[in-house]
Amino acid sequence: MHATDQRRQLQRAVLEHAGFAAADAQAWSRDHPASSGDPATDNARFSAFWRLTAKLLAQLPARSTRNADQQAAAEQLLAGARDARERFLGTHARSVYDTLTEARAHFLRADALCERAALAYPGLVPDRTTLEHERARPLRAKDGHEIDQGLLLAHVLADPVAGMHLCHAMLLPREQSLARLPELERRGAVELDAASVRREGRASIVTLRNPRFLNAEDETTLDDAETAVDLALLDPATELCVLRGSTVEHPKYAGRRLFGAGINLTHLYLGRVPYLFYLLRDLGCVNKIYRGLAHNDVSPEETRGRTIEKPWIATVDGFAIGGHCQYLLVMDYVIAARDAYMTLPARKEGIIPGAANMRLPRFVGDRIARQAILLERRLDCDSPEGRLICDAVVAPDEVDAALGRAIETFTGSGVVSAAGNRRALRVVQEPLDAFRRYFAVYAREQAYCHLSPALIANLERKP
Repeated sequence: MHATDQRRQLQRAVLEHAGFAAADAQAWSRDHPASSGDPATDNARFSAFWRLTAKLLAQLPARSTRNADQQAAAEQLLAGARDARERFLGTHARSVYDTLTEARAHFLRADALCERAALAYPGLVPDRTTLEHERARPLRAKDGHEIDQGLLLAHVLADPVAGMHLCHAMLLPREQSLARLPELERRGAVELDAASVRREGRASIVTLRNPRFLNAEDETTLDDAETAVDLALLDPATELCVLRGSTVEHPKYAGRRLFGAGINLTHLYLGRVPYLFYLLRDLGCVNKIYRGLAHNDVSPEETRGRTIEKPWIATVDGFAIGGHCQYLLVMDYVIAARDAYMTLPARKEGIIPGAANMRLPRFVGDRIARQAILLERRLDCDSPEGRLICDAVVAPDEVDAALGRAIETFTGSGVVSAAGNRRALRVVQEPLDAFRRYFAVYAREQAYCHLSPALIANLERKP
């Protein structure tokens, strides 16, 4: 028997064992499309296959109530449709991106790009209804439709032209930020639910807060954090920015300021943290701290673009876990309490720690970076390894004084050359194209990690 015929026979058997009609099983196993090279023809052909897949999936019970045969069928259907998406995007990623952005005449953030793709290319990524159904389920009950968003973004980022344009889009100030800027200029402060920005002399102080969850990051904090970062950079009256964590409510640390506990594992397990959280955070909020804000009319990588950027200082009280440790890797200066520590427990949780795999080796070397990322090595701030990341380590009650001294040092003689020096460091350490290529890999790998059985098992094992 020919290999293709054998594969189709096995696929039909899996579907029939799950209770599908023989005709439906045969149609699905036969109709796997191949690319013709023509975008319009392939959009119609592949969309028809994805519609058939969705129709069959809809006949199955919810994942939490499926038997083994039904789950095997669901996994086969999802994998087959996903393989088709890889083929389609492998040929047409640039064309898809140009269609969605009108030949790159418009900048779309990653979430808006996915929303528009769901309408223009039915079945390529989950539509709003599918996402709403998925978000209502805990992580273990999801079918993983958000992985398809990761495939789209991975292919877009892998394309040098489309990928650089998307990176550019994610570095532009958000509309919400521009709308709040007059308030900041007038009052010197903006209070958001999960963050605040306050002008103190020539410094913009950004404070992240999620007091119930040790300042952890989740779907409720991300927009406010990025808005606060935008406003700190846009404020014409300041010359540098500071990132801090707020005081928290947890009984163990009540009333104490903490930098942050990384991703909110409770919300992650309950399925409330969407996949796009990771991409929006690292292509947006974190990358803006590192690269500044871009202008619409010129690439942020070009010197004449004059990104809007300022030096950043972070203060580490208590701990910087996971994503909060990742923030430290884009700072110009880090002040830490002597009893504070840093960890990157993403491997134990089952995910990739943002851009830490790319950035941490620059600070501590490859071996220690691998130990921290792959083996959960804790880095105490007051240790030889910790001091490779932290510039000043002081007694816990001296952090504020140390921050005041650092602000005075940065602004005392002006920071005219700061932006130029930051750009000169970046062009060698992490040019935007290297960042793009890293996140082309990250987008796909993190999608599979985020929705993997291993992540669920790891979360259920955590105390």
